Amino acid sequence: ISVAQTFLSVHDILGREVAVLVNEKLKPGTYEVNWNASNYSSGVYFYVITSGKFTVSRKMILLK
Repeated sequence: ISVAQTFLSVHDILGREVAVLVNEKLKPGTYEVNWNASNYSSGVYFYVITSGKFTVSRKMILLK
């Protein structure tokens, strides 16, 4: 079983990194991460997941 360095970060609409939620080596599998966004304003954010050579970015909307 391979282990890959995995990153999960949250970026604001301007592309600035506002939080790093995961930065560790993980085995393949399913994981769950909570983001305490109480100090962030409502709006559009992006999360970026990188693991090995795989990278994906998705939009999310934070409503308070």
